[in-house]
Parts: sequence; structure tokens; C-alpha cells
Amino acid sequence: MDLRTALKQRVLVADGAMGTLLYGNYGIASAFENLNLTHPDTILRVHQSYINAGADVIQTNTYAANRLKLARYDLQDQVTAINTAAVHLAVKARQAADHPVYILGTIGGLAGDTDQDIQRATPAEITASLTEQLTALLATGQLDGILLETYYDLPELLAALKVVKAHTTLPVITNVSMLAPGVLRDGTTFADAIIQLAAAGADVVGTNCRLGPYYLAQSFENLAIPATVKLAVYPNSGLPGTDQDGQVVYDGEPSYFEEYAERFRQLGLNLIGGCCGTTPLHTAALVRGLASRSVVPHVSHGYHPAAPSLAPANGQHLFLQKVATQKTALVELDPPKDFATDKFFKGAQRLKAAGVDGITLSDNSLATVRIANATIAAQLKLSYGITPIVHLTTRDHNLIGLQSEIMGLHSLGIEDILAVTGDPAKLGDFPGATSVGDVRSVELMKLIKQFNSGIGPTGKSLKQATDFRVAGAFNPNAYRTTVSTKSIERKISYGCDYLITQPVFDLANVQALATALADNHLDIPVFVGVMPLVSKRNAEFLHHEVHGIRLPRSVRDRMAQAELDGNERAVGIQIAKELIDGICEHFNGVHLVTPFNRFKTIIELVNYVQQKNLTPTK
Repeated sequence: MDLRTALKQRVLVADGAMGTLLYGNYGIASAFENLNLTHPDTILRVHQSYINAGADVIQTNTYAANRLKLARYDLQDQVTAINTAAVHLAVKARQAADHPVYILGTIGGLAGDTDQDIQRATPAEITASLTEQLTALLATGQLDGILLETYYDLPELLAALKVVKAHTTLPVITNVSMLAPGVLRDGTTFADAIIQLAAAGADVVGTNCRLGPYYLAQSFENLAIPATVKLAVYPNSGLPGTDQDGQVVYDGEPSYFEEYAERFRQLGLNLIGGCCGTTPLHTAALVRGLASRSVVPHVSHGYHPAAPSLAPANGQHLFLQKVATQKTALVELDPPKDFATDKFFKGAQRLKAAGVDGITLSDNSLATVRIANATIAAQLKLSYGITPIVHLTTRDHNLIGLQSEIMGLHSLGIEDILAVTGDPAKLGDFPGATSVGDVRSVELMKLIKQFNSGIGPTGKSLKQATDFRVAGAFNPNAYRTTVSTKSIERKISYGCDYLITQPVFDLANVQALATALADNHLDIPVFVGVMPLVSKRNAEFLHHEVHGIRLPRSVRDRMAQAELDGNERAVGIQIAKELIDGICEHFNGVHLVTPFNRFKTIIELVNYVQQKNLTPTK
């Protein structure tokens, strides 16, 4: 009897975890798939343990046996050998079984992986990697089906399913993974995902990983899907914890699975197994818990997809509207290092009176501890009516903290963010501190923009859409006559709305940036950085010690002469005005960086930018 027929006739019990079982019970923490070659007896024992526990379906030890993931261990040239060995071990385990056992060739998803090399893989590279692994699995001629599991990204799973269907007529099981019950992380409902996958040719559609029986059972309740769709579930043993060494552990009791087995059957599930933290004891519990193996048709409630009706917040982003046609000045301020904040807020009020279009607030620049910029931003907006643009670094916040910060900013009505990596922690007050870096700055941009759809990172509705505009940082100082726009194009693809550059001191760099944007047809607002010099010492420090900033010899010589003449401030302002003149020939946006909270200097430059609107530069 083939697998398709068996699924029609009875509920099948699948095996459980391979990786967590190897790690927890066998003390192995490496490329688990390579154990097919180096420790075949260990893998064979795991398969036999699940079969002895009553599993009708087992999966090959090939979840991450693709070129992209094996490259972490320099095993990318072992794809065929590892996958072939995996199938042979599963077949060998089945030969000793006292009941029919079906073997699924497992292929795992890539979109949920945190490895940056994998995140940067192109769709073509992902398809090639999947095809290579699939070919190796199918070449054995011993499989009963293909299992595509742990796919957080529905388009990736649909693409993988298309590839598999083009190469084989074997049944295909497709499992999405959810961060919250009933919804994928992009906001697609579980029901909608099931319908799309079934329509694309999946024989069985379900879910695995991340969530335990409680939440996955909820996900299958009242599903508005066709009654003909066959369903699968592979829950984790429960939510993970950590042991005294900080290692992830699962302690879900097998008896808990026994309680849920019959409930899953009554919900219309055809294939019931386990994922992370489950063991052969959990498989045996599923077998015991099933009151019958007869299939219970799930009830179709009809399918009526509802488009979200979330109106975005009424953010004005007036400075972005203005920069399209007029010269526009933003000013960067560092939040105070102490609680004597009167000077800071008085200076901000003076900047507002001078007509500054927005104040950008650094996030512990140079890794130096300051008052949280979100707190300062809230005071500027709510108490003084000033538009704040908040820098948000990936250095100081893990993925949880970043999402919390984003939600907090929206709650305060602050909708402008500059997404940056941040200066390395070792540069600052506490060189022993760590830089987090859960995501890159472009991924932070994408995360922020997801909130604009009214959908949180887990896919759940936020009950309101945000209206964030996201800036990206760019450093034109590394170039002279040409500028590579690859990083700009990448930022735009991730949701960047405008650019804020590092301070420039050479107009050749400004010309090069303008030319590059025009040649590549990149129409994006740009605020070019200008930092007025206050002394020769300041100029030499910036040139020699601040990464990403270089001053032409001519500028440094002028500041050296100004030191001798005793007019450093005046010359510094004059250089800044000359830079503003050159910038305004190409761009409408100027980003003024305040040196040492010298508000008087910056106000003079804000006025100078504003005057450009009265006497436009030719």
C-alpha cells in the first residue's frame, strides 16, 4: 500500500525529533546530517527507536543536508553522500520493523535561518541548493514521499513545492512554521496558507516546530479550508527553557502528547508526529492516545479571505514632503550624558525657532552612554512640537528589544527612524560590553516597514498600522570620482525611504554621489551631512581617528592657519557654508551635525540653508 492510500485509510503516526534527540541523549552538537557518514549506527538506533515506539512514518536525517547549510562545516561537497547515506539508514531501520513503515525524504526551509550567508543567498542559489539535495534523495529510489518542513516563509515553500513537483510524482507533505497560533509571520492566515499549498499540489499540508500541542491544536480549530485537504501536525514537546549552562532544553512530558493525540484526530488530522524536544516516548504516547486510527473528516467552514482594514496613522513627515521641492535642514543632536538637560532643550527650542525641519537623535554614538534617545525624542515632540528622527541601532538591542522599541516609538507618535548598525561597543565607555547584532541594518528596515502593514513580527495583527519612514545611512567619503550604489539599492529594496550621509568635507564626493544616483536612476531623497569644524585639533581628530571621515589637506591647512590667526570658529563656519553651497547644487537635503552642542553655530547654518529657498542656487 502506497503512502497516499494509507493516508486515506487511517491516521498515521510520524516520528519525532532527530537533532534535539541527538544533542540531548547522545551529547552530539555538530552537523547532525554528517553523522549519516561518521556515526551511522547512532542514526540507525534513532530510527529504530521511533519505529519500535510505533511510528508509521519516519523521516531521513537530512533536514539541513543542503549545500548552503553544509557549507558552515565545509561539507558542501558531501551533499550527495550525506543524503544517500541517510536514505539507506532509514531503509535499513525499516527492514527490521514489524509493521509497515513509510520513509519521507526531509528538506528543511532556509528563510528562518539566522546565518547571514544564507540570508544573502539569491533565489537562484536557494533553488539550486534544493534541487541538488532533492536529486540525491530521489536517486536512491527508496522514498515513499518528500517532506518539506520548517518553512517560515510561504513563498519559499511554494517555490520549493514547485521544484519538487517538477522532479517527482511522489506524495509531498508541506509544513509551515508559525510564531503565533493560526498565522504566519507575514500575516498570512494558516487557513490561507493551507489553501495555497493544496492548490499548488501538496498532498498533505500542515505545520511543525516552534509551538507545542496546545497552540497547534488551536490553529486547526474552525479552519475555513476545503474538506478534501489532508492535514499534518508535528508540534514541539512544549516551549523550550534553558539549563544551568544556558543550553536550550525541552521538558514536555510524553503524557501531554497522549492527551492531545485523540484531539488531533478529531480535528481531522491525517498525520501526527513530533518536532523539537520530542522523543520515542512521545511517539509511543501518541500511539496510546489515539482511540482509533479511522480518519475523521474535518469540517469545512467555507473560505472567505478578508483583507485587513487597518488605516495607517496620520503621520505628516513634513520634512520629506518639503525636501522634494525646497532646501531642507535636519540637525543631529547627541542626547545629554547626564541629567542636566536644560541647555539641551533650550538649544532645541532655538533650533525650532530658526526653522529646522527635524532633529535627529543619535543612539549612544561612539558607544558612549547617554539618556535614551527615545525618551528625549518624546519630550521634543510632546513638549516642544519638534519633529524627532530617532536613530535605532542593531548594536544595543536584540531582536526582541528592537521590536519593543519600534512599538514604543509608534505609541509616542514618533514615526521617523534612522536604522543603523551603531559604533562598535568596544569603542565606548564600557569596552567589555557586547554588540548584539541580531540583524543587519537593512533587516531592521524591513522589520520596521512590516509594522506599517499592521502586522507584527509573528504575523499577528497589531490592531493598527504604523506609518514609519525609515532612513538609511550612507558614507560617500570612501570614494572620489565614483560611487558604488549597490548598498543604496539594497537599502531601497529593504524599505529605505531616504538617505542620511556621513559628514562630507570634499565636494568631489558629493558630485560623485549625485552622478551615481542619476546614472542608476535612483530617485531617493538625500540629506548630505555637514559638520562645522571648531578647531584645528577637531579637524585632525576627525581625519585621523573617526572611522569613515576624511578631510582634504586643503581643509586641514585652512584650519591650521585659522589656529594661528585666532579665528577657527569663523573659518569652520565658512568651510561649512561652502560645502552647503556645493551640496545644494545637487541635493535639497542638508544634515547638520552639531559639534559639542554648539547651538549658535548650527543655528547660523540652519538660517543659511533656509536662505537658499529665497535665492535658489542655479
